[in-house]
Amino acid sequence: MEKNILFVCCNQSFMVNAIINNIEKMEYQIKVMKPEVTSISRLDEIPTIIMLYLDGAVDNSEYFETMVYLKDKVQSSFDSHLMYLVGTLEELDYARKAVPEKVLTESFLRPINVKEMAEKLDHDLNRESLIDHKKRILVIDDDTTMLNTLKEWLSAKYQVFMADSGMSGISLLARHKVDLILLDYEMPVISGAKVLEMIRSDNETANIPVMFLTAKQDRQSVMEVVKFKPEKYLLKTLPPSELINTIDEFFMRQQIS
Repeated sequence: MEKNILFVCCNQSFMVNAIINNIEKMEYQIKVMKPEVTSISRLDEIPTIIMLYLDGAVDNSEYFETMVYLKDKVQSSFDSHLMYLVGTLEELDYARKAVPEKVLTESFLRPINVKEMAEKLDHDLNRESLIDHKKRILVIDDDTTMLNTLKEWLSAKYQVFMADSGMSGISLLARHKVDLILLDYEMPVISGAKVLEMIRSDNETANIPVMFLTAKQDRQSVMEVVKFKPEKYLLKTLPPSELINTIDEFFMRQQIS
């Protein structure tokens, strides 16, 4: 993973400069920005690491909007990100109203040991680099609750990336390689069947295995799904263990064949 950091702070204080200097010694590239959604949204891409220095953040509506914006970008991104908070207990409690624990990598309580924090960043980045070797699964589903649920279930074993529409999924596949696609069969605008047709019509993606996700299990609906010859179809009502086992077995068969 790239050693790039977006450092968000209200004021570039002595402590902020101390943190930046120590991190830069470990060969990180740091972009310091104020908590302004308009400015941050102009970035071509969000850096690998996001650090939110919360001094002055409490009751700052613009900082809160910035945290919500970055949280949404991280959750919807195909790429992996590390997100950190630095603040007092009051500031951290305030920030977690915008950024839930499941999105955060770590929270640092002020006052902090700057050297230890820099070493923690390096440790986390190296750990994420190891995770990059995991199988990559793209989930395409217009239901954001389903997307987040599947990511939570599968992330312990796999890299899980999300797209909330067929076109978003196709766009992501144009830029990134994945090992498996879990595709919602029933989506508005562009159906799962149409998305599968688009995937198979492109030489770059034609051989990516696709499993359909469906909420229906009556015979007619199942036959409708099966006729498109996906690797498998998975019921959305499957318990987590069964769904994970199905995917595990699929990758095991791939290794054997």
